[in-house]
Parts: sequence; structure tokens; C-alpha cells
Amino acid sequence: MNRHFYISNNLNDLELLEVELETAGISAAHSHVLSLDDAEVAAHPNLNEVEAVLRTDVVHSTKIGAVVGVIAATLMLYAVTLTGWAQQATWVPFIFLSIVMIGFFTWEFGFIGIQRKNNRFARFEKALKNGKHIFFVDIEPKNDQLLVDRVKKHPRIKKAGDGPSVPQWFIQIQDGFKSFTKIMP
Repeated sequence: MNRHFYISNNLNDLELLEVELETAGISAAHSHVLSLDDAEVAAHPNLNEVEAVLRTDVVHSTKIGAVVGVIAATLMLYAVTLTGWAQQATWVPFIFLSIVMIGFFTWEFGFIGIQRKNNRFARFEKALKNGKHIFFVDIEPKNDQLLVDRVKKHPRIKKAGDGPSVPQWFIQIQDGFKSFTKIMP
């Protein structure tokens, strides 16, 4: 999948584009709007806003923290093996300490990440501060032309680049959750 970014200062155009994409068979879970004016985006029911947690770098930083934690725990267990401390006592406290280390580093890096803006959206910071809205679509390459054809109908929507997409399974989960919430009372 590819992610295509567009910039516009008109949410009505973006909402119309979203409806056209849904009519063409691209589910709403494939597109989102990033804006500093959350109230205005909420006033357009057909637009999916970017969730608050995804505006931060928490996911990326948490992954890095988990890797750092695994490395630190491995080094600690290796040091315990070399020094022979486990033979003097038992492995249980050291294994417990390694689990705590992994959890601590994961949590700490996530805590740092929640205070930072998402690095994938950093290039749009100036446009967002100028009152523009970022519309992005995660789409299969076979549907790229369909997207291009729909965007051509909206001259106030400008192409802003491409980037990495989320996995298809993640979008399917979002679709399933949306269907579930419509069915349930």
C-alpha cells in the first residue's frame, strides 16, 4: 500500500473527496485528515480525523524503547553469566530484573514519545500552522489512478507527497470496528 498526502484549506472539498472515494469502493478507514482545528474537522461527519495518540511519536518511540530494553536485559544477563552471580543465588531474580528492564525502557521511551509530534507529519508543520489541512489516503497501487482521477475534480486540493502506509491488516481492523459500532446499540 502507498500513502498519498494532499493539502487543502477547504474541509468541504476534502469531505466531498472522501465521499467520492467511498462511493468508488475505498473505505473510510483508508483516509484521514490531520488539522489543528479539531472542532472544524468534527463538524464534517464524513471525515476521519487522526487520533490524538497517532499525532504523537508514542508508537515509534515505544518500539525503540522495547528494543533498547531487550538489549539492556540481554547485556545484564550476559554480565550475570560471566560473573557467576546466578550460581551463588538463583536465576529467578535476574530473569525478573530483565523483564522489569524491558518494561521500564519500553514505558520510558513511550513516555518521551508521547511528548513529541509524530515524525511522519513533521514536514507538514508549517502548512498546519498556516490553517491548512492534510488529507492522506492509504491505497493499493492498483487504485492510484482512481485516486488521481477523483482529486483532479478538486482544484483546491494539492498533492503534498507520498510516504509509508500502515499495514493492510490494520485498516481491516479499523473497518471491522467501524462496522461493529454501527451494528451494536
